Amino acid sequence: MEREPMRIREGYLVKKGSMFNTWKPMWVVLLEDGIEFYKRKADNSPKGMIPLKGSSIHSPCQDFGKRMFVFKLTVAKQQDHFFQAAYLEERDAWVRDIKKAIHRIDGGQRFARKSTRKSIRLPETINLSALYLSMKDPEKGIKELKLEKDKRVFNHCFTGTCVIDWLVSSSSVRNRKEGLLLASSLLSEGYLQPAGDTSKAAAEGLSDTSFLDLSDAYYYFPDSGFFCEGYSSDDDVVLKEEFRGTIVKQGCLLKQGHRRKNWKVRKFVLRDDPAYLHYYDPAGGEEPLGAIHLRGCVVTAVEDMPDTKKYDVDNILFEIITANEIHYYLQAASSTERTEWIKAIQSVARTGK
Repeated sequence: MEREPMRIREGYLVKKGSMFNTWKPMWVVLLEDGIEFYKRKADNSPKGMIPLKGSSIHSPCQDFGKRMFVFKLTVAKQQDHFFQAAYLEERDAWVRDIKKAIHRIDGGQRFARKSTRKSIRLPETINLSALYLSMKDPEKGIKELKLEKDKRVFNHCFTGTCVIDWLVSSSSVRNRKEGLLLASSLLSEGYLQPAGDTSKAAAEGLSDTSFLDLSDAYYYFPDSGFFCEGYSSDDDVVLKEEFRGTIVKQGCLLKQGHRRKNWKVRKFVLRDDPAYLHYYDPAGGEEPLGAIHLRGCVVTAVEDMPDTKKYDVDNILFEIITANEIHYYLQAASSTERTEWIKAIQSVARTGK
């Protein structure tokens, strides 16, 4: 029996999408012969696999000026994969272990793991990139709508049923069963994103299929103007059960608002059980203004902010990307304090409930 490749290192990193300039948290597993990456740690099947034979690694990588601690892996077919670590020591540890793995397989070991495409038996003739562009065509593609469910309004999205209807009517598939297979592939490769609890639960493996042919399962294009209304101003819901546990770290930080993109000083309290980062009005008040659920999140240093005025913020900004891909941008008082917050949040995210 063939021996399973040994796991050398694993953990959350931020990975750049292959098609668009989007960065998402991934659970990354370094094996002896390649790298697997998963949307979440608990997932059974990887979203993708990168063979290490013939690859080269580049660090530091300066391709993205606004992101720090990025390293690039160039595979034998000259395709680039970009990953971002949380801080310098973490990046260097990943790079060191990947270099060792590449060196070990230079003797000619074969990387023979199944690809995501083959694992779902998708025909090689289907070009997902071209199909995605057709789906986004303003005239003949899938229409983006404003949909309402559970007292929330989902903007620039569409239902799973609409996707399957379009695939059948455009002759991309012969029937709805084939459409479900193709839509699952589009979801797996990141061309579609789940919106709302129903579609997200299915994408996380809590249903028979990762994609749902249902009128109450919502999806959206990753580069669309999708946003959801109906939560509090920061899209957070604070529950009483979040206030258990020990306070790991607390202090004031600048926080960027989700909608107006303005910066405000907030008092932050980091708890370890459950893993939450609550924020309060620094002028006082026992009730928090919001909470960031840290379990499964990725936290990284960043250079400056998108969609906001440029401030003198060198080496003091960091970003938290939650498991459901909400981005929070925070500013510390110094680079040392930023590193302390990043390491504290990282520790709680890995061990807290």
